[in-house]
Amino acid sequence: MRVIERKMNEAITASKEWRLDNTEVINEGNVSVVKLHGNKIAEVGPTFIKLYDGGYRSNTTKSRLNAILSVHGCNFDGVFQKKGEWFFHDSYRSIDLPFENGMEVS
Repeated sequence: MRVIERKMNEAITASKEWRLDNTEVINEGNVSVVKLHGNKIAEVGPTFIKLYDGGYRSNTTKSRLNAILSVHGCNFDGVFQKKGEWFFHDSYRSIDLPFENGMEVS
């Protein structure tokens, strides 16, 4: 995990506002909103995580989402790309789902 992703996760865990380079954490009540280049890529609440692509299905976006999932979700869940399409691996059900903006994982 990259240093910026570790610090991002620390801010989410501590419910603190934080920003470094292109990544930002904003707190809205008990939900941490993560932005990349000003675009929302995740909402992390006490019992859920909502995933977004922020309008850019980039390697950086996937990396940030996977870092969030590794700390605040399940270590075996993740976002990946296959033949240009994005998918979410749901380790609980052991299936791959097409990635959809706003998909909620818990």
